[in-house]
Amino acid sequence: MKKNIAIIMGGYSSEYEISLKSGNVVFDYLDPAKYQAYRVHIFEQKWVYVDDDGVETSIDRNDFSVTVDGKKITFDCVFNAIHGTPGEDGYMQAYLDLLKIPHTSCGFYQAALTFNKRDCLSVLKPYGIKTAESYYINLGDIIDEDAIIQKVGLPCFVKANRAGSSFGITKVHKKEELQNAIDVAFKEDDEIIIEAFLDGTEVSIGVISYKGETTVLPITEIVSENDFFDYEAKYLGKSQEITPARISEEMRTRVSEVAKKVYEILKMEGFTRSEYIFVDGEPHLLEVNTIPGLTTESILPQQAHEAGVSLPELFGNAIEEALKKNS
Repeated sequence: MKKNIAIIMGGYSSEYEISLKSGNVVFDYLDPAKYQAYRVHIFEQKWVYVDDDGVETSIDRNDFSVTVDGKKITFDCVFNAIHGTPGEDGYMQAYLDLLKIPHTSCGFYQAALTFNKRDCLSVLKPYGIKTAESYYINLGDIIDEDAIIQKVGLPCFVKANRAGSSFGITKVHKKEELQNAIDVAFKEDDEIIIEAFLDGTEVSIGVISYKGETTVLPITEIVSENDFFDYEAKYLGKSQEITPARISEEMRTRVSEVAKKVYEILKMEGFTRSEYIFVDGEPHLLEVNTIPGLTTESILPQQAHEAGVSLPELFGNAIEEALKKNS
């Protein structure tokens, strides 16, 4: 008998359009012989099931069900394709856990931790995971530009602490640009992380739970046409994403070891995609994404393809892992 799968997409953040694309790719590629897929749009003003004709039916949030033509539909598993809040920061995970509905993402604690760049890096540092020098600011703090520059140097990156898809990120080359970059970041979040510029090869690496094993996917090298891997570079073709990465076997082994270690330290489940920059041969972690892009052009599906894993296999495995975990 087919499993009912709700594919949740959208979200409350600037990333909602990308999430809708990811969710629709999952919908298109899930094996119809095994799964009855339902598109579910999650927005602040509405949670709705959207049928093939675009007709919306409200989700009953009491038990995450939907009634269509007088028939109540419940879901065997939720495929989480929401980038940003509330799908990537722990809220949906906690809600679904309370309802005892299996889902393809990590646990609520892991989601909340990794979505908070500052906290995630702080947890990993004692384990020897290398990161850039950083400086933290909260909304309302006094901005000491000299202290910031003394700590992280120039150029540096000003980032919204809890945001994705490079929203709220600015590369700052001189002191006069710092305040505007801080203002941009505060539009996305009330916490900021300012990091030193790391000059080296940037790579993206997917680590997933595949057939019960922690699996490191082939590595992607990021070569941005812009000043850094920003929104345009990620989504508007302003970068080269080269899989497998043009790095030495030694570098490949090292970053794979670190990425697997991070996955296991954090007790992750499901998909992750992390970015690293090599400095003097050592990978330095930038961030961990627990709901990476899942369009056909996205990095993690590219890596899966290189590993010989098709999109139906990739998405179906995520569901089967979730069901097994909750059985």
